[in-house]
Parts: sequence; structure tokens; C-alpha cells
Amino acid sequence: MMSLLQNAFANSSSSLIQSKINGSLVFVLLSPVSHWQLYLAYMLAAVVRGLIVGIGVFAITLIFVKPACHSLIWILFFSFLGAAILGTMGIIAGIWADKYDQLASFQNFLIMPATFLSGVFYSIHSLPAFWQRLSEFNPFFYLVDGFRYGFFGRCDVHPWTSAIIVSIFFVFLAFFTVHLLRKGYKLRF
Repeated sequence: MMSLLQNAFANSSSSLIQSKINGSLVFVLLSPVSHWQLYLAYMLAAVVRGLIVGIGVFAITLIFVKPACHSLIWILFFSFLGAAILGTMGIIAGIWADKYDQLASFQNFLIMPATFLSGVFYSIHSLPAFWQRLSEFNPFFYLVDGFRYGFFGRCDVHPWTSAIIVSIFFVFLAFFTVHLLRKGYKLRF
């Protein structure tokens, strides 16, 4: 999941920032596509890269161990949605950043802490009450928890609850990203 998420983010963010630095983004913006089509192109490309890397990591894992698989549908659902969310966040970061250092700060100060504080390495029930409560406001927690349920059949929150929260978060990010594209925020020179 971590490789899938990181590569989805890297694909969309680096594509946008490189186009901005090269000055070739103007050609993308002049193309006769809608803001939704532009968003979907970047996001789906990020999803494809994330899923390919995730499948590759999973294939290598099969050489060493036979992982549990409780529900393939939940694994695929949370993999796709996770890649879509991080691909969308990569678009936002690529729009916002003017250089690679700013892109790295977006990832280091926003995405990485949210990912590591999402229960990737532990159950939130092992945390003190305050931190458990705080984790419930982190959408990455629901993403990781639902993915974990797909493999092991164990979760801290019911998978349908996780699916709903993650889906709402994705829809919010998608509309926000399209709004940024429509306004031309930091894209028009």
C-alpha cells in the first residue's frame, strides 16, 4: 500500500511540476479538453502507475510468503481509491509547487505524517484515548484500515464505514482539484 500510494503521488506531482518548470504546461492548458478531462488524465495515469507498482511489490512478496487474502474486492477497492486520492493530492501539490523543494515539503509535512499516523504499523486501539480520537479525523487511517481488512479480515472500523469516509474524501479532493484547474491557480503565467 505504501509503494502504491507513493508512486501515485509521484506520478501526478512530478508530471505537473516538470511541465511547469519546462514551460510546456501551456501546451497542455491550450488543448481542447475540459478541466474534468485534464484532471481525469492526470489522476488515472497516477492510478495506473500506483497499481502497477503495487502489483509488482505484491508479486515479489509472493516469492517469500503467501499472504492472507480475506476479500479481494476490498483490496482492489481501497487500492484504487488510495491511488486516486494520492494521485489527486499529487495534482494539488504540482499545481501549488513552483519547484521540487516545495513539492518535497508538501509530501514530507502533509502526506508522510498523515500516512504514518494512520495505523499502518499498529492498531489505533493500542493508542491512548486522545490519539485514538485524533486518528479518526485522518482519512488515511480509513484507507489503511480498509486495505488491512481486505487481507486479514481484521479492522478497527467497519469496512463500509471506511469506504464511505474515503469516498467522500476523494470526491471532495476531486472537486477541489478541478476548481483549482478551472481557476488556473498558479498555472497561468
